[in-house]
Amino acid sequence: MKRNIPGKRSKAIFTREQRHMAPGLQSIALYSGLAMARGEGCILIDEDGNRYLDFMAGIGVGSIGHTHPHYVEAMKAQIERLTFGSFTTENRARFLTLLASVTPRGLKQIQMYSSGAEAVEAAFRLAKSATQKFEFVGFWGGFHGKTGGVLGLLGDDFKKQLGPFMPGLYSAPYANCYRCPLKLRYPDCGIACADFLRQVIRYQTQGEIAAIIVEPIQGTAGNVIPPPGFLNAVQAIAKECGALLIADEMLTGFGRTGSMWGCDHEPIVPDVMTVGKGMGGGFPVSGVISTQKLMASKPFGNPSGSSSSYGGNPLASTAGLAALEVILKDQLVANARHVGTVMLKRLQAMKEKYPFVGDVRGRGLLLGVELVKDKQTKEPLPKPIAQRLFQACLRRGLLAMCYSYTIRINPPLPITETQALEGLDILDEAFAELEKKEYRG
Repeated sequence: MKRNIPGKRSKAIFTREQRHMAPGLQSIALYSGLAMARGEGCILIDEDGNRYLDFMAGIGVGSIGHTHPHYVEAMKAQIERLTFGSFTTENRARFLTLLASVTPRGLKQIQMYSSGAEAVEAAFRLAKSATQKFEFVGFWGGFHGKTGGVLGLLGDDFKKQLGPFMPGLYSAPYANCYRCPLKLRYPDCGIACADFLRQVIRYQTQGEIAAIIVEPIQGTAGNVIPPPGFLNAVQAIAKECGALLIADEMLTGFGRTGSMWGCDHEPIVPDVMTVGKGMGGGFPVSGVISTQKLMASKPFGNPSGSSSSYGGNPLASTAGLAALEVILKDQLVANARHVGTVMLKRLQAMKEKYPFVGDVRGRGLLLGVELVKDKQTKEPLPKPIAQRLFQACLRRGLLAMCYSYTIRINPPLPITETQALEGLDILDEAFAELEKKEYRG
């Protein structure tokens, strides 16, 4: 059913907020113009009573969906007792114990923060402390936050006109096989981008690499999945130069990919993991996870050396505990794997059906679609056309990140197969409308 979106009440509230809201709000909030009233599981309801199937989960933060009863009960109980401070609490002790029971082998020490960028910068301080080195290498297309210490590693045009950047930051090509930066083809390439990483380190750095940071799947770049062997190769190169391997699991952690961690899909254990987003079920919680030996490195391991005023506060700890309890009890990792497989199959059928669907990929409930003008040249679909697609989905009751040529689909982990296919039916219908207007009109 098509509707006029946004409705009258949403428009009024959005307009009132815009008088004081600074420019730069998240794109999906600006493009939709919606004012949300409440959420239920995988459904969002705006101030006019319109219901939307949520295919974005707050860009990955809503791991357990909206207003899960166990989560709501736990947060209510905690807010009545204690809300701030860095002292030990029962819930924090329980959360850290439960989290350590599902982390990769040897990674049992955890420090908590509030944002993704804060955790990544803390991981960099840890790497400097452990290695006594000062350089870092990331990848094209990467995203590790917008703060000054990591902005130089941001792998797209966002960082332009925001320099100069912190010294000692370098980038190499990520293994994006659909758009190979080296114009090669996997597997004949032999994972040439890994060898390119070696050359970046050899010719551009001082050889003082503290860490290489990598996303097991690049989220902001369009949920890009590297080929088998890439993460292994990156870890081997890190060892060659005496650097740590930091797996940035902000988006891929806590079951999103159909395994508890994104790096589980390769036989590797990183030296450090940065985690967040789904960690708190929507509450701002992030963390650094590593070994006891590395975490004890000075000055990171000194009193107050790794701490944060908000990190691990009673509300954050309770949010993390409740979210992880739901993920485990409701078997959401397995659900992400199953429903994601169903969704990927349906999306692959759309790739065959429409001339502008160039690539489809996915792992669990982290799915990506690339829209192109031509499948041979792979020229991206112009943004105005993609934004019309976004509006077509919105009118039919689907909230999805489909306002650019890279569509990112990451719904809450409890989504059912029926809901997932309902959302893809809407996307299919919007694709058909797009084809009629842009290709047959």
